[in-house]
Amino acid sequence: MSYIDRVKWGQGESRVQKVFESIYKDRGNVPNLFRVMGRKPKLLNSFNAHFAAVMADDTVSTRLKEILVVRVSTLNHCGY
Repeated sequence: MSYIDRVKWGQGESRVQKVFESIYKDRGNVPNLFRVMGRKPKLLNSFNAHFAAVMADDTVSTRLKEILVVRVSTLNHCGY
């Protein structure tokens, strides 16, 4: 259960919904992290741009980056 309310699909500002739609198109879902940030649209836009830059397929594939995220979370006993 989240301590901070998440923005539900279709209930945020139009610019938040645009970001949600973009994320959904790329990932097939909108992670809770982005839904919480939807409460602060300026922060959501900034974080989304940063996240897109970090996860872009450059020298390391997006798939490998996702695998690394899971592995580091497991090593740190992070349930999320």
